Amino acid sequence: MAGKSGLLGGESISQYLNDLKTDIQNLYLRDSVPWIVGYSGGKDSTAVLQLVWYAISDKLLKPIHIISTDTLVENPIVASWVENSHKAIKKASALNTLPFYPHRLMPEVSNTFWVNLIGKGYPAPRHKFRWCTERLKIKPSNKFIMDVTKDSGESILVLGARKTESSTRSAVMKKHEKNRVTDKLSPSGSLVGCNIFTPIEDWTNDDVWMYLMQFKNPWGYHNQDLLTMYQGASPDGECPLVVDSSTPSCGDSRFGCWVCTLVEKDKSMSAMIQNDAEKEWMAPLLAIRNALDFRLMGNGDTDNSASDRHLRDFRRMNGKVSFMGEGERLRVIPGPYTQESRANWLKMLLEAQKLIQNTGPAYVKDIELITVEELNEIRRIWLFEKNETEDLLPSIYE
Repeated sequence: MAGKSGLLGGESISQYLNDLKTDIQNLYLRDSVPWIVGYSGGKDSTAVLQLVWYAISDKLLKPIHIISTDTLVENPIVASWVENSHKAIKKASALNTLPFYPHRLMPEVSNTFWVNLIGKGYPAPRHKFRWCTERLKIKPSNKFIMDVTKDSGESILVLGARKTESSTRSAVMKKHEKNRVTDKLSPSGSLVGCNIFTPIEDWTNDDVWMYLMQFKNPWGYHNQDLLTMYQGASPDGECPLVVDSSTPSCGDSRFGCWVCTLVEKDKSMSAMIQNDAEKEWMAPLLAIRNALDFRLMGNGDTDNSASDRHLRDFRRMNGKVSFMGEGERLRVIPGPYTQESRANWLKMLLEAQKLIQNTGPAYVKDIELITVEELNEIRRIWLFEKNETEDLLPSIYE
């Protein structure tokens, strides 16, 4: 199945899905290699997990681990969706004696977003200094995958990656196709002993929604609610039911970390706040995200990734001063956030947390934008690594 000739392209949808089910079953039953399904709670990973669930529901053989990476700065609506999905998966799996085991993976406290930004003073991520992805997402998932792989010598990672997501994703997938083990099964480029299975790699956005709307969620969640969540995250508020290849889909809604400054604008969170009065409580989060965005600082030069230099020390993390350019163009390369800036970020974050807890809906009364463990680690860094004997954190927290 490829492009518009996929699920939406003909009358043989049932035959196609039956063939795909058989392919999944054959791969699952081929050996004792454990499976790991990457599940973000989004439409693609939901479709993949649903396909696997239906395929092996009567073919019990080996465990299937479901991993979700919680960066601790996920969009709160999506994070709640994933958490509740895990509960439903556990319940349905136990009730039907199925081998699905969900796992919530988190970064070590030393690698969390706020410990690095507020504690160490790392500037908000940008394409020239993208320090977040490795620490928050890649390390937790890779550790789990390699632990499973070491125990059995091999593993299969099932992902909802699709070639039509982006030209970059398509290029990477096509590159890995050269070393394929079987159809849609490629060796990982970085995880030894792990093969990656991409059953919906040729599906379009419309294919994914068509499948989710026509086939019931087997662990008891509601795909219609998932559609509604995407609808709320679309700037125009529209996310129509896909009925044919001419119907536009809502697959461009992007869910990610609410602090993300790698994108110019958090369109999904902005749309949620705009489209739903019940989600207006997220406005303080959007304000913090925009305050972190270097593109919105300084002299309005959106191409200058150092336009937040007024918030940063002139020295690098190692205490040295570095320069770029020459002559009249010689400039200091700014280092980490200053003590004052870091204290202000913490104050802003805690004030937002308190405001949301006090004025938000009941389901966010206990929300934690930063954990106690992170606060303790930040205080340790300020005191013992940066030698800031003022010990500002307790008074800011108080």
